[in-house]
Parts: sequence; C-alpha cells; structure tokens
Amino acid sequence: MVYYHSAMKDNFSEAFFQDNRKRLRALFQGTAPIVLTANGQLQKSTDSTYRFKQDGNFWYLTGIDLPDIILVLDKDKEYLILPEESQAKQDFYGAIDRGALSQRSGIETILDAKRGWKQLTNRLERVKHVATIAPPAAYLDTFGYYTNPARAVLNQTIKDINPSIELLDLRQQFALMRTVKQPEEISAIKDAIRITSEALLDIRKDIKDYKYEYEIEATLSHRFRNKGARGHAFDPIVASGKNACVIHYEHNQSLIPKKALVLLDVGAESSQYAADISRTYAVSEPTKRQQQIHEAVIEVQDYAFGLLKPGVMLAEYEKQVTHFMGEKLRSLGLIKNVEDDEIRKYFPHATSHFLGYDVHDVGDYSRPLEAGVVMTVEPGIYIPEEGIGVRIEDDVLITTTGIEILTEQLPRDL
Repeated sequence: MVYYHSAMKDNFSEAFFQDNRKRLRALFQGTAPIVLTANGQLQKSTDSTYRFKQDGNFWYLTGIDLPDIILVLDKDKEYLILPEESQAKQDFYGAIDRGALSQRSGIETILDAKRGWKQLTNRLERVKHVATIAPPAAYLDTFGYYTNPARAVLNQTIKDINPSIELLDLRQQFALMRTVKQPEEISAIKDAIRITSEALLDIRKDIKDYKYEYEIEATLSHRFRNKGARGHAFDPIVASGKNACVIHYEHNQSLIPKKALVLLDVGAESSQYAADISRTYAVSEPTKRQQQIHEAVIEVQDYAFGLLKPGVMLAEYEKQVTHFMGEKLRSLGLIKNVEDDEIRKYFPHATSHFLGYDVHDVGDYSRPLEAGVVMTVEPGIYIPEEGIGVRIEDDVLITTTGIEILTEQLPRDL
C-alpha cells in the first residue's frame, strides 16, 4: 500500500484548481480566512487501511489525492500545511513530494506541520471568524455507517486555538460551484461511462456463461482496470434473483439461478470521476412477468427523460415520476391505489441524483436545473414476494434544450 504518492495524471490541469479557488473566494465574499482539510485515512484492520478517497471539496480546490493536508486561503495568500511525517511513516509509505503537490495544485507555498500550524495559529488567534465546512454527524443512523472524522478534528482544533471564533459553513458555496459541471469534468464522466458501458456490453454478451455473481464482479474489475480506469467508483452491485430486491446489495456471492434476472449497478472511476449505470439482464429466455416488469421500468425512465430540462425543480420532477410509477404499479397488479406509501413498497428510492466526483455528488436540490448538470435517471421495481428486481439507470447531461443521454450507446433490453 502506498500512503503518500505523487498525484495521478488525468484530464485536469493546475488552472482548473486555481480557477476553482478564485471562484470560491468570489462566492464567499468575506475577509475571514478559509481553512479546509483533506480526508483522513481510515483503518481497515490492524495496520492496513481502506483505499483512500479524497474529500470532494478539497480535491476540487487542489487536485491533491493525499490525506491529512490542510488548505488555507487567507486574503491574497494561499498555502498548504502538510501532516507530520515520522521516519517510520516515510520508510513504509514514502515521503510527500512537495514539488508534485505544487505542480498539481498551483499552490507555491507548502509548509511542514510545525511551521504551518504556527502561521495559521497566529492568524486564528486574531480573527473573529473562519470559513470551513461543517462536519457531518459521527454516525449516520439512516445508512448505518461512521463518517470520516477529518472535518470534525479540524473544527475542534480551530476552537481549541480560539474558543470564541465563529465557524462559517461553506457547504452552500460548494454546492453552487459543483452542481454545474465544467468541460473537464464532463469529459472525465464521459470517459468513465465509456469504460463502464464497454464492460457491460461484454457482460451482456456472455451473461449465460456466469455461474456466480462474483464471477461477473471479477470480469468488471478486470475490464475497468484494463481499459484505463482506476477501478470501481463504488462497490459494485451484482444481484441475481431475489437479491436484486435489496437496493444496495453488495455481497455478490450467490449462485445465479438459471431463470433469474441479474441486476448490475456499477460504475468505473476515471480521472477521479464516476459513472453510475444499472442494467438488468435475463440469464435465459425471460418470462412474461419479467418482461412486463422490465418494460414498465423502461416506460417510467422514458417518462422521466421527457421531463428533464433547464428550469425543472427536482422535487416536482420526483413527484411526477413517482405518480407515473404508481400508475404502472397499479397496472401490474401490485397496488390498488396510487398513493405514496403504496408506491414506496415497490419503488423505495429517488429517481435521480447528481453525478460527478462522487457517485452521489454535491449539488443544490433546491435550485432549478441548469445546463451543465449531470445526473442519473434510475427508476426500479422490486417485488420480494416474486423474487424480481429490475433497475435501469442512465446518466444524462442537462443541455440548453433538454438532455443528452450519455449512456445511450448501451442497450437497455433484457
């Protein structure tokens, strides 16, 4: 495992990150220093860690894919503070390449931990406000996982330096900046989509040859890396039969029933950006019921495509798609009344989310859609009592007149 490494080459130049820092300063408008942290590395077991994933906002401003670094934007100054580097850490993981960080980010001043924190402390002791990003809760009950503690640690460190300082939250500014994608970002997403689509075409062609879900996952992993991706943008879902009724099924271990449908929800990561595509394939000749469910999902997705354009409010869009899904569920004999609590028994998730650096990317859901937004469209019907789960997910770019379906080259049929 390499902990400290040079930034990976990709489609982004230092000008991209420099411009993003300028945009943040302009949106913030205040005179308080801006202090942001990279994510921290998370322990996996004993002395090993999970694959590092940078905080999206930190990467958006620096392009740096290393943990524990602090970014400071203060008036006309900008600098990075490195974490402490013990000899043991350098021996095991390598030393930080300051030249590579500067070349990547366009930030010339890079300070070691002692000097950097002394400079920042002197400033924090004399100001009333500092702009940063509010940390999430340590544990998210809804999803059942712990969050990265880096933001909370930084905020507590700031308060320890100056207990009376007021922390200003920059989440809204980042949502405004990151919702509409820049050309470099769209190019990276398209590349991730191309790699993912090519791999899924291979799976689709040979679907009858796979006996276990993990065999499909292994093929995807090989295809992604072989075609130039860093790997999976998220843990892949390969769910056959009744497993497809678990929305985020990730075990990928089961024997694939001979007459089952296989739901694939996967995406490659290319130049740090994600694809997110779902297809449902029949292992053998699909039954009439399987075809009915699949066709209903396609019709709902086509309806959703027709709604999307600049000016659309996502809350209203979701309401319209959910109602249309309800009509389909009623025609399939699954519900009697088109009511939300009935619909959610078989369609328990939203239709769309923003897509970008993160597979569920930062964005402002309260604002109308604009040209340049990239999002998913992923209706699904899940019937545990019948052992059928179907989800079709495509990635779309909002244009000035409607949408461009970025995944259009990948067939949707069973």
